[in-house]
Amino acid sequence: MYSLDHQVLRTDLAGMPIDWVTYREAARLYHLGQVQYACGILLYRIRGGFNAISGARSVIEVNSIIATRGESHASLKASKNYVPPLSNEALFARDARLCLYCGGRFRDRELSRDHVTPLSMGGTDSWSNVVTACKRCNNHKAGRTPEQAGIKLIAVPFVPTHAEYVFLRGRRVLADQMQFLLAHFPRTSPLHDRLQRR
Repeated sequence: MYSLDHQVLRTDLAGMPIDWVTYREAARLYHLGQVQYACGILLYRIRGGFNAISGARSVIEVNSIIATRGESHASLKASKNYVPPLSNEALFARDARLCLYCGGRFRDRELSRDHVTPLSMGGTDSWSNVVTACKRCNNHKAGRTPEQAGIKLIAVPFVPTHAEYVFLRGRRVLADQMQFLLAHFPRTSPLHDRLQRR
């Protein structure tokens, strides 16, 4: 079995990724009868108490991917107009923790969110206008565009789809979960190339 910090990928009945849940949340969904089917590997075998009449012990087996009832927003999140919330954590994951100016790989505390077109010049705080930058490059660029600062972007910022956003929010994504999520990425997703280079 896996350590208890591995997340379970939750989908709707059609198999559209919804979000990550902890083993406790997954066990609760199993107990409430909301898990309609499961796939992927067996992550956890959770043992409960003993039945006073039969003496049998309750056991819940939690797979790495579970499909549940009751998520009516999944189809909306799968639409082309869906824009996931922007956070530094997801942004740094989208850009593979690379500074998109110098190309160096950094730890989160050494990174910052840079606005390609600065806010002072009418730029927006949106996925298509922000990139991951090391603090040195961000300070050098300051309130200028990359062209004005004499630096170049090594990749174009993009708005992730919901499936890509679910991946970006995952911790320690397992191979079967990754394969499942990749099937939901657009063919033109820049994440395909970034994941192959890892």
